[in-house]
Amino acid sequence: MQSSTVTPAKTNQPKAEATKGGDKRFKVLDMTMKRNQYRQDALIEVLHKAQESFGFLEEDVLIYVARNLKLPLSYVYGVATFYHLFSLKPNGTHTCVVCLGTACYVKGGGDVLTALEAKTGIKAGETTADGQISIMTARCIGACGIAPAVVFDGKVAAQQTAEMACERMAAWESEVVGE
Repeated sequence: MQSSTVTPAKTNQPKAEATKGGDKRFKVLDMTMKRNQYRQDALIEVLHKAQESFGFLEEDVLIYVARNLKLPLSYVYGVATFYHLFSLKPNGTHTCVVCLGTACYVKGGGDVLTALEAKTGIKAGETTADGQISIMTARCIGACGIAPAVVFDGKVAAQQTAEMACERMAAWESEVVGE
């Protein structure tokens, strides 16, 4: 038998790998993956922890998770983009999620979204240039009885009209001006 020596190929290590040692956020992510025994079926839980730790799922974090769970990056990216609660970009200081589920939409959720987009000058999925406000949509937040519902900074607001939602935006904008 003939033996051969294999030299490992040099790879470009993402920033996440390089900074992992000193970054507590990666340690939290490592603990989550270890607790789940690096199982691939724990991907969603790991991505939730990553977003909680980093604020959003930047490319380096997705690469880190893919490597550690031994999953193709395309699969990890696919999961991260499929679920609306994951974000690949940083959110604004304030977040507004307009529910567009059937009950909310029928009761005016679409009108609320249109008014907010006009007021802020951005579309759903975007953040204002000053980084203060992000507008997002959800297929359903499970609050059909209080439709149309809008989530402002994590708090659900019931029976929103376009005017009510725009007043909330105006309050956020005045916070920035008042600082």
